[in-house]
Amino acid sequence: MAAAPSQNTAPPEHGAAAVNKWLIAVAVMLATIMEVLDTTIANVALLHIRGSLSAGVDEAAWVLTSYIVANAIVIPLTGWCGAYFGRKRFFNFSILLFVASSFMAGASPNLQTLVFFRILQGIGGGALMPMSQAILMETFPPEEQAVAMSVWGLGMMLGPVMGPIVGGWIIDNYSWRWIFYINVPVGAIACFMVTVFVHDPAYIRRGIRKIDWWGLGYLAVGIGALQVMLDKGERLDWFGSHLIIALGALGGVGLLLFAIQELRTREPIVNLRVLKNRTFAVGTAFTTTVMFGMYGTYILIPLFCQQITGYTPLLAGLVLSIQSLGTFLSILLAGRLFNKFDPRLLVALGCVIAGIGSWDMANFYARISFSNIAIPGILRGMGSGLIFIPMTTLSLGAVRKEDMGTASGLFNMVRTIGGSIGIAVLVAMLSSRAQVHQSYLSAQVDTFRLSSWQHLNPSVSNSITSFTRHGRGPFLGIVYKEVQKQASVMAFVDDFRVIAYLFFILSPLSFVMRRPRAATATPTPH
Repeated sequence: MAAAPSQNTAPPEHGAAAVNKWLIAVAVMLATIMEVLDTTIANVALLHIRGSLSAGVDEAAWVLTSYIVANAIVIPLTGWCGAYFGRKRFFNFSILLFVASSFMAGASPNLQTLVFFRILQGIGGGALMPMSQAILMETFPPEEQAVAMSVWGLGMMLGPVMGPIVGGWIIDNYSWRWIFYINVPVGAIACFMVTVFVHDPAYIRRGIRKIDWWGLGYLAVGIGALQVMLDKGERLDWFGSHLIIALGALGGVGLLLFAIQELRTREPIVNLRVLKNRTFAVGTAFTTTVMFGMYGTYILIPLFCQQITGYTPLLAGLVLSIQSLGTFLSILLAGRLFNKFDPRLLVALGCVIAGIGSWDMANFYARISFSNIAIPGILRGMGSGLIFIPMTTLSLGAVRKEDMGTASGLFNMVRTIGGSIGIAVLVAMLSSRAQVHQSYLSAQVDTFRLSSWQHLNPSVSNSITSFTRHGRGPFLGIVYKEVQKQASVMAFVDDFRVIAYLFFILSPLSFVMRRPRAATATPTPH
């Protein structure tokens, strides 16, 4: 019974499918890149948005938070919405909603209007990534799925890196409003191509008689509260804040009730029973943990470049873009090697390489050169590509075609949550460890042994004369600033070590997944 639908995908219209499969890939990739780019492109525009709309820091942060929360709620609903409305129709609706809300966000006269349209933008964009992933997995035969995931992975992995660069260039040359307007022509082309080339497979067209309103409500409350807690936690001192405690409790209870409801109802809005598949369950948990480290470096590297080395946002983005060369090469390599080697071995190798790159980052220092920041990141990028493509293909390739939409939505939801937790934990560690290191360094300072400070910074040596002429104040100010800087560097190093340990620990765990069947691993003729 279960095997029949899977074989339906081997193309009844084989000739048409063979001709159009790359056109389908381009169509869904345009939508994916547009959405992924938008998750980070607004980060560099926040200061300009604040000034233009006369908003405070906390108020302007809702421009980012509102999009993330709406996005996270919609992602797991993708499979259900595709079955209820028709996947092609819902995919096109999501593109059009994303494009229309992007245009209105760019035209927003005040912050409240902008946040409202960012919510709509998040709702429209949330479905694009998992649906494009599911469409590619169904369009390509099993032996070509790794190559398809490589193409998809390029957009997914490079989008967050390119976002700050593209956003910085647009803001420098035009206005922050154009980071939203730019989605209109790209979305229009994507919508046209999806209309022409994408078609629903027969097994998608099944009737859903009842909407699980309770499950939908629990999901919205649980995911929404969790994402807001993760986004606002550092700013509100985490569990020192009653609001964060309340959001944590609300998120935990909401997700628990959601899981109970979905396992009890006959027509769940998210079919959690797909987690009974061991390979999919392990792959989902593995990817969630990996995203902890991957998303962490996306945040930590630009922070280090700007806070420690004094780079501009554009130059910090350039560091990330150079690091993405490793990702680009390894994604292409992983797609080629997937059918020739045990994919689990590729994942383990990727974890080791990413761990070595992250360990090299633990050797960063205050006066480090541009190349010494970028090169370890290339290694980490190579590792991430070798992890992500085989892991995604193994995880989604293990489920039935009928469950592909649900599995893809669930896979991407926990990936997003893993990334959010990684960012929250690592940024919190950065703050707390900097305080610990500053306290330790301050205890070692002897301001009367001036010669011991001359090697830290040339400006310290120059200030000794000022110290002797004008008193202790100017020199102590420079010493305190240097202590803060060195403490921050040590905190970054601690974070990079945690990420490295995480990758090294994960490397043997990929073998818990089942080895793919020989049919899936058949080499392609070309």
